[in-house]
Amino acid sequence: MKNIFLIGTGLIGGSMLMDLRRHYPEAVLYGIDKDQLHAQKAKENGIIDQIAKLEDLKIADLVIVSIPVDATLKVLPQVLDVILENALVIDVGSTKGAICDGVATHKNRSQFLAAHPIAGTEFSGPDAAIANLFVKKTIIVCEVEKTSSKLQEIAKLIFDHLGMRVRYMTPAAHDRHIAYVSHLSHISSFMLGKTVIQEEENERDIFDLAGSGFESTVRLAKSSPAMWTPIFAQNKEHVLASLDGYIENLSRFRESVKNDDHSAIFNDMEQTNRIKTILKGIENGK
Repeated sequence: MKNIFLIGTGLIGGSMLMDLRRHYPEAVLYGIDKDQLHAQKAKENGIIDQIAKLEDLKIADLVIVSIPVDATLKVLPQVLDVILENALVIDVGSTKGAICDGVATHKNRSQFLAAHPIAGTEFSGPDAAIANLFVKKTIIVCEVEKTSSKLQEIAKLIFDHLGMRVRYMTPAAHDRHIAYVSHLSHISSFMLGKTVIQEEENERDIFDLAGSGFESTVRLAKSSPAMWTPIFAQNKEHVLASLDGYIENLSRFRESVKNDDHSAIFNDMEQTNRIKTILKGIENGK
C-alpha cells in the first residue's frame, strides 16, 4: 500500500493513521480537510505527510472518510467518482443507513466498505488523535457483501492491524442499536449538562460541588455539536424511539419519587444493576 488518504483529520481518522503508519512504513499519508488549520496541525503532529485535495485521490490505494455524516453524503460519491480501480474506500461514520443508500447505485459501489468503529473520546480535532485507540474495540461493518471480496480482505487486514474485532450488521440494525447505546448517551449527557447550567448559575458552585459521578456522566457533553447534530438528524427515527423509552422511564421514576414509592425506586435500580455484569464482559473482551 503506497498512498493512504484521510478525509477529515480529527480524532478517529487521525488515530487510525497513527496506527497504520507502523504497519505501512513505506506509505505516504495524505490528509484532506476543509479546515486548513486542522490539516496543517495534522501534518505538524505527524499524522499525515502531505496535505492534499480531492482531485489527488486518483493515486490512492486506501481512502478513509472520517467527517460529519451529513458531509459524507456529499463527499463519498465524489470520492468514488475519482478513485482508481483497485482502491478501497472506508467510511467511519456513526450512521449507516443514509450513507449506504446514498451510494447504492454508484458504479464503484464495490470499492466502498461501510464501517463504524465503536471507539473514541469526547475530544475532537487533530490534537485529540491517540495511538492504540482501537485495540480490543469493535468495528461494525454493514453491507459487506456489496464490497468486492479482494477489498474485503484488505479491510480485514487493516482492522486486524488496528486490533479491532469485526461485527457485521445491516445498516438498519446498526442505526437502531446504536441509537440506544451511543446516541441516547450523548443526548442524555448534553441535556444533563444543560439542566445543571440552567439551574446552577454560579459556575464556581458547579466546579466545587460536582463530583466524579457528575463529571463522568456529562463527559460526552464536551463532544462536537458539529459532528453530533447531523447524526441525530440522520438517525431521527431511531433516536426518537430511544428518547420515548428513556422519557417513559424518567417519568415513571419521577412518579415513584413524588409518591414516596421507595420500593419501586429500589426495584428499578436493582434491576438495572445487572448492567455491571454486561459491562464487565465488554471490558474483558467478551
